[in-house]
Amino acid sequence: MKKPFLSRVASAPISWGICEVPGWGKMLSTNRVLSEMAQLGLAGTELGAPGFLPTNPDEIDAILEEHKLKLLGGFTPVVVHNPVERDATMKYVRKTIELFKKTGATQLVSSPVYTWNWDTPVALTNDEIKHMFKVLDEITLMCKDNGISNVLHPHLMTVVETKSDVERVLDGCDVDWCLDSGHLAIGGVDILEFAKAAFDRIGHVHLKDVDLSRAQSVLNRSQSIMQGVQDGLFTVLGKGDVPIIELVTFLENNGYQGWYVIEQDMAITGDLPAPGTGPIELVGESLAYLRSISLA
Repeated sequence: MKKPFLSRVASAPISWGICEVPGWGKMLSTNRVLSEMAQLGLAGTELGAPGFLPTNPDEIDAILEEHKLKLLGGFTPVVVHNPVERDATMKYVRKTIELFKKTGATQLVSSPVYTWNWDTPVALTNDEIKHMFKVLDEITLMCKDNGISNVLHPHLMTVVETKSDVERVLDGCDVDWCLDSGHLAIGGVDILEFAKAAFDRIGHVHLKDVDLSRAQSVLNRSQSIMQGVQDGLFTVLGKGDVPIIELVTFLENNGYQGWYVIEQDMAITGDLPAPGTGPIELVGESLAYLRSISLA
């Protein structure tokens, strides 16, 4: 039986400003972030940036059990177009899968970066595109063999960033998707059209709203993602330009049974907010917005 919608709503540490990028902003403690997630009644969390959670599976289980949270999986950069990086990519994926198996996580959220350092992507050659499809299929098979789902995350500053990139992957291989409403919208994708066209391949959802008037400067590289986030690119759900209610309603009415992750990228650029204020308030607003959705 399908679980109720709100019981499948989780979040991610980036919604509390947790990011490994130098200069991103002030970082809250792991205990505070997890405590605030639990206070909001969220069901689980993604792994977050390296260092946010322990690397030992037993320690991860212990800290999440303390806060009654489930580990869903996590964002996993992969280099899939470059044959030179294939072995390194598969080694990293294998290591991540082993961690997820031991912690009960099920979602490998793979994002196809151009380089491990997140260098600006350039147009791929036909051979690189073919290799990308091949490696995505290999990752999907490795995940499936271990009871994990590989869901491709379209993302700014990766090789699956724009509408044409997304269409190329949709047509070129069978990988499932993490429908990230924010990154897809920034890339020029109509998320409702995407949801309808690729419904059977949507395995995970990141709910993110966007002030699209601030998006072009990031898309054309005059601003970094970090600068865009610090300037308010991503908004509380319902306060941007993404049709969140329509998306959720369509997915639920058509039988989607996966997770919804409030992934509200933010950065703490001033003083650390007092306990009970700051990110918890913003995520709370987004959660209230989702609770307002009337589903048939």
